[in-house]
Amino acid sequence: MSAIRLIALLAAMLTGQGAATAAEQLPLTVNTLIDRAQIEDLLADYYSHLGTGRGAFGDFYVADGILDVNGLVAKGQQAIEALYRQVAHGTPRRPGTFRMLLSNPRIAIVGDTATADVIWTGVNSVSVTSPPTIVEQGREHDELVKRGGRWYFKRRIITSDGGLPAMFEKTYQKR
Repeated sequence: MSAIRLIALLAAMLTGQGAATAAEQLPLTVNTLIDRAQIEDLLADYYSHLGTGRGAFGDFYVADGILDVNGLVAKGQQAIEALYRQVAHGTPRRPGTFRMLLSNPRIAIVGDTATADVIWTGVNSVSVTSPPTIVEQGREHDELVKRGGRWYFKRRIITSDGGLPAMFEKTYQKR
């Protein structure tokens, strides 16, 4: 951590500002802008694989990464892959085209660690002429680490706010 970042973080902590405020107060540098762009690309790439049957979701995580989806928790890349297979089998296939939109990103970068908070909205279009329909929405909180110049998820907490699939009814926790 650079001396400037450390001083800004300590000043924010001493003045009683919360962690999110401290992160906002960190100086913006070329490196943090590049890191932010890489994290945004990571999120977009990750979500582009949903519903396609392709993509190795475990590869987006560190070896001991944790994924918590509405209370269903998987630890480690293989367990995360298994959780995605479980979700794919437990969620009915929607007709048409499904897209996941990410909005309101709040990304805080401190050295080789970061947090990202986003709102996600699942949109389905039955056909090119039908109006799109919002089918689900929620939030996620991610903890990330940078290794070898690449960002990985360390821990992700995904919480539905609407359109909860039936398979999560027993494990869902309002957060």
